[in-house]
Amino acid sequence: MGRKRLLPGLTVKDGFMRHPFDAEHHVQTSGLVPGRHLSIGHPNDPHSTAYYGIAPSVFQELLAIWRPMRLHGPLSRYTFIDFGAGMGRAMLLASRLPFAEVVGVESHPDLAAIARKNILRWQADGRARCPLRILRQDALEFQFPANPCVAYLFNPFRVPVLQALRDKMENDFATRPGQLDLLYANHEFEDLFRLSHRWSALWAHDIPLSLEDEQADRAILNNQPDGEYASTVEEPCSIYRCIAQPPPLAA
Repeated sequence: MGRKRLLPGLTVKDGFMRHPFDAEHHVQTSGLVPGRHLSIGHPNDPHSTAYYGIAPSVFQELLAIWRPMRLHGPLSRYTFIDFGAGMGRAMLLASRLPFAEVVGVESHPDLAAIARKNILRWQADGRARCPLRILRQDALEFQFPANPCVAYLFNPFRVPVLQALRDKMENDFATRPGQLDLLYANHEFEDLFRLSHRWSALWAHDIPLSLEDEQADRAILNNQPDGEYASTVEEPCSIYRCIAQPPPLAA
């Protein structure tokens, strides 16, 4: 039986380079896979953006900004959900905190399989402070738990899917105002939340990459054969809270 072919973007000929995070922790979260190569025969395939792991420094700062924001109880009650989890880099980083659980939702079988291996390695090395699991399913099929949640997006979906996911969140938390927060990195379509009466904007700004992440991203993205994606020194991010019920109409 021949070796399984890697996704485009995960081979050296496609410009693959390891991020220092992977080298340090002996996991596999590097690589850039454009959305057109992530097709699995699902109607939502055209709305996938790409796979690329978030800069660890950006993700850690985003969590640090969110944590003091008058949460709905202690962190240990919250489930962290990564929609479009890919190979699970954000999941691994999130599990350094004592969440009730960290859940990744990823529809592509190859990415989900890699994430599962990463989780096992991370847990074996004693790096996780909470349970971790990856679900291979479409984001719109996810069933939210009854406890408070924080959802995370690294710009995984274009408007049709993101809007449907937003509507699902609003419906699922309609009777639980304030129990769902959203961390949105590379928030290309943030107007879907900013202009909705069912979401409260808590924070929005650019988060600078650390020098190590900036240098790594520049090297990785400049190594792409087609130069499709450009490196950056900061990531636009925002934080929203689902207030569920729209405000009453003025008299």
